[in-house]
Amino acid sequence: MPDLTESQLLAFDRDHLWHPYASMTAPGPTRLVTHAHGVRLRLGGGAELVDAMSSWWCAIHGYRHPVLDEAVGRQLGRMSHVMFGGLTHEPAITLGHLLVDLTPDHLQHVFFADSGSVAVEVALKMAIQYQRGRGHPGKRRVMALSGGYHGDTLGAMSVCDPGGGMHAMFAEALPQQVFTSRPPAGLQSDTTAWEAETRELATRHAAELAAVICEPVLQGAGGMHVYNPRCLRVLRDICDEHGLVLVFDEIATGFGRTGTLFAAEHAGIAPDIMCLGKALTGGYLTLSAALCSTEIAAGLGASESRVLMHGPTFMANPLACAVAVASVKLLVERDWSADIRRIETALTYGLAAAGALPGVVDVRTLGAVGVIQLDRPVDVACATDAAAARGVWIRPFRDLVYAMPPYITGDDDLATICNAMTAAAAV
Repeated sequence: MPDLTESQLLAFDRDHLWHPYASMTAPGPTRLVTHAHGVRLRLGGGAELVDAMSSWWCAIHGYRHPVLDEAVGRQLGRMSHVMFGGLTHEPAITLGHLLVDLTPDHLQHVFFADSGSVAVEVALKMAIQYQRGRGHPGKRRVMALSGGYHGDTLGAMSVCDPGGGMHAMFAEALPQQVFTSRPPAGLQSDTTAWEAETRELATRHAAELAAVICEPVLQGAGGMHVYNPRCLRVLRDICDEHGLVLVFDEIATGFGRTGTLFAAEHAGIAPDIMCLGKALTGGYLTLSAALCSTEIAAGLGASESRVLMHGPTFMANPLACAVAVASVKLLVERDWSADIRRIETALTYGLAAAGALPGVVDVRTLGAVGVIQLDRPVDVACATDAAAARGVWIRPFRDLVYAMPPYITGDDDLATICNAMTAAAAV
């Protein structure tokens, strides 16, 4: 195949390649990225954009980080992949050791999967199989929070927001789960009414519920919704009272994004299963994990199959595990919390003026997350162009213009991001 010009590449892309949440028959515009380094994406033609998205929240160390590049190269010299069935390898063992050490003490068992959605699928299967092992085969539904998002595969879709979420058209094809209201907005919000409703709902459905799942403190793709950590303690109490499995989806919130290493720490409690992904490999390769307690593993092992019936082809891929080890060590061996506080301060200060714009209903920050919420759906193409004209890449959705920048983003670039977001919100 001959080398193609930029226009030819983009034309083929437009005619043949499907992009996330996009139409194939009426595709939106795309930009050709030729290189990425630090916090910058270089486009065809040579223009550079500061990446305010961390490539959908995973490239926390930026691009072409020498430590991560070296980890991938070193592992390539040994093996890029080997099946995990009946075999094991040092990168998986080392990564598992790190995750067991960093997560709550009772999460002692690690299942590696391919993506965040698959980690959620595994967690749901774990919870249901655990209940079967305990002699409760009728406990197979899951209670979730309205407004949540947990992935795009069928099981994960079933616990996403059933009405306002992006999967509403599939509602009749999905397992029918139980949904409590979205917790009221704000870290200090009054949760009294929500708690009463949620406790009553759990009691009413206790005989059929296997688990409760939530994104702790921050609901990501469901609207960047921040809520009171007390709600997590309520969910822990409910699960303990009714013998349910508590699942925390920390795929977006894990590894420091909300200001604590894991968002569960805001509430001082721990789940029975924790899903990790996105930032796990620093954005280099796709990898996720579902960690569970010994009690969950034992209950699952007492079920009729005795084993967890799941095994991705690329489970514990050595390349992905090796770069994940390097990424996690790179994070925890530096003062990551100082960077998160610095970013939060810069976003809070830099986005404050956006609150006075017409149509802006809220401006909020949490850790390395900054959000401008509008009273209308964002014109994605126009908002993206407005930010790009100011040297920043963003990807708005719904009624939100937001940023989740890499943790290495400098103060000048953070100011540039805030200016670009404000301009995007004004279009």
